[in-house]
Amino acid sequence: METYDYIIAGAGSAGCVLANRLSADPNTRVLLLEGGSKDNWIWFHIPVGYLFAIGNPRADWMFKTEAEAGLGGRALAYPRGKVLGGSSAINAMVYMRGQAADYDHWRQLGLSGWGWDDVLPIFKSVEDHADGASAYHGAGGEWRVEHPRIAWDVLDRIRDAAESAGVKKIPDFNTGDNEGTSYFQVNQKAGRRWSAARGFLRPALTRPNLTVLTGVTVDKVRVKGGRAVSLDYTRDRKRHEALAAREIILSAGAVGSPAILERSGIGDGERLRSLGIETVTHLPGVGENLQDHLQIRPIFKVHGIKTLNSEYRNLFRRAMMGVDYALRRRGPLTMAPSQVGAFVRSNERVATANLEFHFQPLSLDDWGKGLHPFGAFTASVCNLRPTSRGSIHLSSPSPEDQPSIRPNYLSTEEDRQVAAESLEWARRIVFQKPLEPYKPEEYKPGAHVTERGDLVKAAGELGTTIFHPVGTAKMGTDDDQMAVLDARLRVRGLRGLRVVDASVMPTITSGNTNSPTIMIAEKASRMIIEDAKG
Repeated sequence: METYDYIIAGAGSAGCVLANRLSADPNTRVLLLEGGSKDNWIWFHIPVGYLFAIGNPRADWMFKTEAEAGLGGRALAYPRGKVLGGSSAINAMVYMRGQAADYDHWRQLGLSGWGWDDVLPIFKSVEDHADGASAYHGAGGEWRVEHPRIAWDVLDRIRDAAESAGVKKIPDFNTGDNEGTSYFQVNQKAGRRWSAARGFLRPALTRPNLTVLTGVTVDKVRVKGGRAVSLDYTRDRKRHEALAAREIILSAGAVGSPAILERSGIGDGERLRSLGIETVTHLPGVGENLQDHLQIRPIFKVHGIKTLNSEYRNLFRRAMMGVDYALRRRGPLTMAPSQVGAFVRSNERVATANLEFHFQPLSLDDWGKGLHPFGAFTASVCNLRPTSRGSIHLSSPSPEDQPSIRPNYLSTEEDRQVAAESLEWARRIVFQKPLEPYKPEEYKPGAHVTERGDLVKAAGELGTTIFHPVGTAKMGTDDDQMAVLDARLRVRGLRGLRVVDASVMPTITSGNTNSPTIMIAEKASRMIIEDAKG
């Protein structure tokens, strides 16, 4: 049994930041535990490697949801990164903060210190933007941000079409107002993926006061006298208990962190009793408040313009893609899953953009099933602020068993309305004059689907997760009975235990969630160090 000052459970995006910051003091001993492996596989570093990592047990926890009524009874794969760097090693690499209104809403909920003016300096402090420092971007930080190293004529024409539909072109989605169209900025460096492990963890690995263990199964936190004192974990089939002199920090993500809390007896007492787990602290919000962006994927055939579908079928062009990447670190192998985005308001009742389009110069029935044998693009669109709420709870007390994941997509009338409006917006953009020369045809769901009920059904048939689960251990004020954490991310009713990852968000941000998670971890590290100083 060894003692550390801080024990961090989970070496994903948040855990890598915390490990770097907390071990910066050479007198502070830090233990970082990760269930996955080291990031020493080539497809963790070549950007297009997400095609091989997602759905691969080497890189993905291979979670699945329960059957979803709103999706026609389908159960979805629910990818989460199983490697140092977590989901930042397999995700879309899109650098997105969300909207100023997202964070101002957190502050309005009573969470002081979490408004846009509070978090923007933190975003900038960790950033190393290719364009250098500016009013909205930082330089010299660990989180590298660059512009894409490939362009497609079809995407430029889509931006022109969106402009014809009333969606302005903007240079940057990260100024607090992301309404408009632009190319996504990406977490890459010179054509290689820039994960949290590369940016934050790798520079700290030489520190003798930082211990990093992979292949670990975290079981539970042990509590004595109202304080978290140790963490039980298994490695190489041997059980271990690590003592924490200061704090234990759960950074296992929106799926993993609530599961650890429940195994530790922290959660809804009645639920815990049904699992045979003794209640240590009754917190009914643990595992509740799950929010995710449901991605609806309409597909449009096009003619007379290049897409990845047609280029990839040509063996010579496919070979040249590899040559281009090897020689210049450019071309399709540097592609994020989406290159061009558009943020729009689904109707006049919303104050800020509530739809995000991810336009992709390719189409397929599902990841891993191959590209279609015809030219096409996908106009993926998601509701940024869903009102549906789901849950993630233990299915058994064993850490070897996957939790029960129930997103409850499209379970509210408002979300169903926005889903129908999403598909109508996709058509509004695609059938504008700039795309007319390429004769777009709606392949999915099909031009015959026009009635609202049919559009909602089609959205359920085409919908899938865009990998943004948040909220399952939310922070909140004292009068919020479902709050798991306070504004400093401390577990309510206990000392020495925090949660720091995407699960702490009270409401989901209006965009991709990885960089907000990085920001949360940076802010948390400062609070942890402040609290340690008293």
